[in-house]
Amino acid sequence: MNLAVDFAGITMNNPVTTASGTFGSGMEYGEFVDLNRLGAVTTKGVASEPWPGNPTPRICETYGGMLNAIGLQNPGIDLFIQRDLPFLQQYDTNIIVNVCGRTPEEYIAVVERLAEQDIALLEINISCPNVEAGGIAFGQDPKQVERITSQIKQAAKQPVMMKLSPNVTDIAEMAKAAEAGGADAVSLINTLTGMKIDVERRTFALANKTGGMSGPAVKPIAVRMVYQVAHAVQIPVLGMGGIRTAEDALEFIMAGASMVAVGTANFHEPAATMQVLQGICEYMDRHGVSDIRELIGCVE
Repeated sequence: MNLAVDFAGITMNNPVTTASGTFGSGMEYGEFVDLNRLGAVTTKGVASEPWPGNPTPRICETYGGMLNAIGLQNPGIDLFIQRDLPFLQQYDTNIIVNVCGRTPEEYIAVVERLAEQDIALLEINISCPNVEAGGIAFGQDPKQVERITSQIKQAAKQPVMMKLSPNVTDIAEMAKAAEAGGADAVSLINTLTGMKIDVERRTFALANKTGGMSGPAVKPIAVRMVYQVAHAVQIPVLGMGGIRTAEDALEFIMAGASMVAVGTANFHEPAATMQVLQGICEYMDRHGVSDIRELIGCVE
């Protein structure tokens, strides 16, 4: 049984990774998950300087998922290189580093610091607000998507994957813009903007008022978007959004994703990635599928 996939020129032992922001940099999950068994570990977003994040409360549960307004809290690139990367490099897994920024210069500063590091891929979070463009997310304007992708590609030594926001009219248009800018891959979806009101307290459940919706409730939307993007671009797609079982993961793979990421499920089941991987193996065995590539994009 062959689970290996070629993703943006990188050989992944299997198509399962973690979604940024739900797995730290792997340290918190080391006693629950054999990181050697993951195709890759995707880190929490890292910026050029430490970010404090948003005020609390910044997480709340919803039907079929959760809202978060963490605000990309992170320790900054210096501590990340000193502490997090050496931990991950102990394991036989690929490392995908998620990069965030508020200006093109902030993204490029992180990408340049990572140029000589032993990592497989850069995942660029373009759902960040672009302070130079009035706070609109980089990923909500195709011209900005193409421009920031091109700028990062010029500075990057590793393959570049753009993480697309679903909070747009046409996500396929954004994927095409990333491809035009030179992206080696795209990942999707990031969280959907949502809101919850605490009716007893008559106020917002999150201090930020709105937050990113994730979890099982977003999966049908995510599968549809992955299918659209996989048919719009030639570069590989990493699919995510509400995956908690092998069946969920296989929906994304059959829709055209070469890799999948498990996110919110990690919070209530730390071994979710292992269960998804095991379930994919059992499905392939049950259906006589010898190579995972037979399933990628098999639903037309």
